[in-house]
Amino acid sequence: MIVADLLRNTTKTLMSFELLPPLKGGNIKDIYDAIDPLMEFKPSYINVTYHKEEVVYKKRPDGLLEQKVVRKRPGTVGITAAIMHKYKIEVVPHLICAGFNCEETENALIDLNFLGIDNILVLRGDPDKYTRRFEPNVDGHSNAIELLNQIMELNNGKYIDNTEECMSKTQFSVGVAGYPEKHAESPNMESDIRYLKAKIDLGAEYIVTQMFFDNNRYFDFVERCRQEGITVPIIPGIKPISIKSHLNVLPNTFHVDIPEELAIEVGKSKDNNEVRQIGIEWAIKQAKELIAAKVPSIHFYTMGKSDNIFKIAKELF
Repeated sequence: MIVADLLRNTTKTLMSFELLPPLKGGNIKDIYDAIDPLMEFKPSYINVTYHKEEVVYKKRPDGLLEQKVVRKRPGTVGITAAIMHKYKIEVVPHLICAGFNCEETENALIDLNFLGIDNILVLRGDPDKYTRRFEPNVDGHSNAIELLNQIMELNNGKYIDNTEECMSKTQFSVGVAGYPEKHAESPNMESDIRYLKAKIDLGAEYIVTQMFFDNNRYFDFVERCRQEGITVPIIPGIKPISIKSHLNVLPNTFHVDIPEELAIEVGKSKDNNEVRQIGIEWAIKQAKELIAAKVPSIHFYTMGKSDNIFKIAKELF
């Protein structure tokens, strides 16, 4: 069943979570080890992130720096298929603009279609970590709307090269990202939500939010979306803080605020074990309020570790 139907037809709050592919050379057993404990809670679907290639600089014997392009976390499509085969569960691979031209995107979509993977989360992708700018590939997409449009074209049987007489239609159901605290590159929340509405009008069927630590940010975001005419399910994304450095890393990387109460508790903790427990308790409190508000699902960002998500889910599901 496609995720959009699961969300539309539920009478209770569902659970889902998101995984990172292992670093190149890693073992898929690491993925299974993260998933196995969480299957107790009957997650409705699992997301698998996609990571573009990135530039790294290595020091040469002569002291100069050598530039090299590497993909540190390959394998999204293969991992998605493996999880579906092993656990018989819906899996949602991420698809991004960065790192693909349009033909490569079409080929990736064809592979997903052949594997029976009908759910996709569409994202533009992160900017370059050195320049802080997003640079599309030559003949690639500049934003998520362009990528979403290509998927909708395939759903209508329109391929890049329409020389064949009978082009089969795909049946992809697409989710998109939403930002309760505004996308870092948007000038204001109003324009951010208008851009989101354009994705929904094009065919996206649900929204998964960036992590947030203050539920009021989510509730306000949902209200603004509804006022703009966005009626699809809006799934809150939750990530428990687990190490003290998250106080700086998460706001800097994801452009989210950490409430003062939470920041004080984490700041005075003795070690990261204590921080992890604080993060678990805060996420449980967040999730209980969201469930009371009858959100259709809660999406947990695991970042490859599931022990804290297990403890949270044990209190909720």
